[in-house]
Amino acid sequence: MRRPAWILAALIACGRHPTSTSTSTSTPTPTRHGVPCGAFACAQYDSASDAFLEAIAGDPLVVGVGEAHAPRGADAPSAAKHFTEDLLPLFAGRASDLLVELMMPPNGCVDATAEVRDKQQPATSRQAKTNQGEYVAMGERARALGIVPDMLRPTCRDMDAVRDAGADAISASLELIASLTSAQSRRLVERDARSDADRGKMVVIYGGMLHNDLAPSSPRWSYAVDVDAYVRGRFVAIDLVVPEFITDDAAWRSLPWWPHYDPARLGAKATLFRTADRSFTLVFAKTT
Repeated sequence: MRRPAWILAALIACGRHPTSTSTSTSTPTPTRHGVPCGAFACAQYDSASDAFLEAIAGDPLVVGVGEAHAPRGADAPSAAKHFTEDLLPLFAGRASDLLVELMMPPNGCVDATAEVRDKQQPATSRQAKTNQGEYVAMGERARALGIVPDMLRPTCRDMDAVRDAGADAISASLELIASLTSAQSRRLVERDARSDADRGKMVVIYGGMLHNDLAPSSPRWSYAVDVDAYVRGRFVAIDLVVPEFITDDAAWRSLPWWPHYDPARLGAKATLFRTADRSFTLVFAKTT
């Protein structure tokens, strides 16, 4: 993935904090590996890689990875950096493509794109300035591993619609991200099914943790339900959380695993919560 002259950031899903409220109707089955660490299907692992492999052990065709974006001024390594260095190599030889949540509109709509970027400022201004560059680095690492990286590719008409949404521009952006992700990932799965080289390989999607929710509070903002139906349940959602970024506010408290994560007790190791069927949250070990 070459660094283009400009990229429209799609990193707004968690700029307003995570809002996923996915829960199962019954207590999830604890993970099979790792050391149990609580009543809420919690297990701890010596490495994030071990925990991640547990989450994707069910032979999925699509893995939807969502992150809590690094906030401005963050010192700890971001979820994107953890994923690029420690987790992405797990897909070598097993995944055909990595679809990254950055939007690359055509050159013909530069003015609309600039206006959309300005409308996103209230959300993106709260995020670390390194976020976008880390996504680009992730794509470059994927290519080195033999995994084809790509970005979301809206049309100029798409960008005009977001620009013309006025006060609803951020919501329109979130809907566009979900729509583009769904369409592009389904095309990749369909292509893999016709390819002798890639048949059965996974398509990996990486973006904000709002978009990969299988039971979203805002269905139009999530691609997961549509993609899950397309692959007939062979979809896994896993959220990546850096413990240093967790705060005690209403948005974080709304997440089902939040009351069960005690950083003093669990922070030394990677912690995996199974929040619902085929839905996980992986909290990395605290940085020492």
